[in-house]
Amino acid sequence: MQNQRIHYFQKQLMDWYAVHRRPLPWRDTSDPYRVWVSEVMLQQTQVKTVVPYYQNFILRFPDVCHLARTNLQDVLKIWEGLGYYARARNLHKAADIIMKRHGGILPNDAKTFRELPGVGEYIASAVLSIAYGKSFAVVDGNVKRLLARLQKIDVPVNRSASNKTFKKAAERLLAKKDAGKFNQAMMELGALVCIPRKPGCSSCPVKGFCQAFRTHVVDQYPQRIKAPRTPEYHIATGVVYKGSKVLITLREPKGLLGGLWEFPGGKVKKGETAEAACAREIKEEINLEVQPYEHIARIRHAYTHFKIVMDVFRCRYVAGKARLNGPVDFRWIRPGEIDAYPFPGANHKFIPLIKEYLKKSA
Repeated sequence: MQNQRIHYFQKQLMDWYAVHRRPLPWRDTSDPYRVWVSEVMLQQTQVKTVVPYYQNFILRFPDVCHLARTNLQDVLKIWEGLGYYARARNLHKAADIIMKRHGGILPNDAKTFRELPGVGEYIASAVLSIAYGKSFAVVDGNVKRLLARLQKIDVPVNRSASNKTFKKAAERLLAKKDAGKFNQAMMELGALVCIPRKPGCSSCPVKGFCQAFRTHVVDQYPQRIKAPRTPEYHIATGVVYKGSKVLITLREPKGLLGGLWEFPGGKVKKGETAEAACAREIKEEINLEVQPYEHIARIRHAYTHFKIVMDVFRCRYVAGKARLNGPVDFRWIRPGEIDAYPFPGANHKFIPLIKEYLKKSA
């Protein structure tokens, strides 16, 4: 596009955004901390899911100081169910750094801000443009899709090497004097109108600039590399009873589900029964001998890059003194204490059955 057309594109988009933007809670503030929290939560998570989590998080941790001085377990509990828990761990670490090195104020330059845990190009561009008015273009999945159709960009949106192409295209269109609002308008148009399937082209404020629309090939964009088949793993998990208490273990504070509590177990080996795997894993990880005696449930759960089928068993504690090999802590807890601990989503699918059983046997 020529400069004059780019200016007209910006005006059309911004006028549309002023009328049609959703009344989201993080749009009522210019507080860099709150903008930061919202953008971290919105990574790989739908807006409707994020809204209640954001509101609860800000109520509990209204500023960097409150977040930095709280326990990680409290942060993970508030985050529980939102997924991608590394985001919460990095927020907590970054808040501590901000308090110690930056006087409790989020850095307003890209280099310093990107040194914080969990802050990549997207988060830095979003926060610095929205909260500080810096001229950085934001490129998320919605913006990539919009740009691919606007300019018939042929590189796959799900290939990391394509990021430079989309970033350059976004920077060309960016309204530098109002970058934050422009970035939000681009993301909003992608979320509400230029959606993956059956986009609302007839109501699009910038359809006159869209090459894919003009040439009737909207359905061919964006282009993607076909994803490999998602692997599925068979997991055996034990709910180990010792009187009226059950055993839970704590995952190390890094990696997938790091810092969360769970009911112990692991992968079922080829040729092994789920019951045998359950007993073996608990022996290997916690040094306890247990006897699975009742199948509670079969749980199916999907993560980003794999799926699991989890068989859950009630187990009797037989013998042994806990010695950890993998988990970093363990507890024997009563039914009323379960809600005090953050658990993975897969565990939450059978926790109601455990609570009911424990109440009856208490």
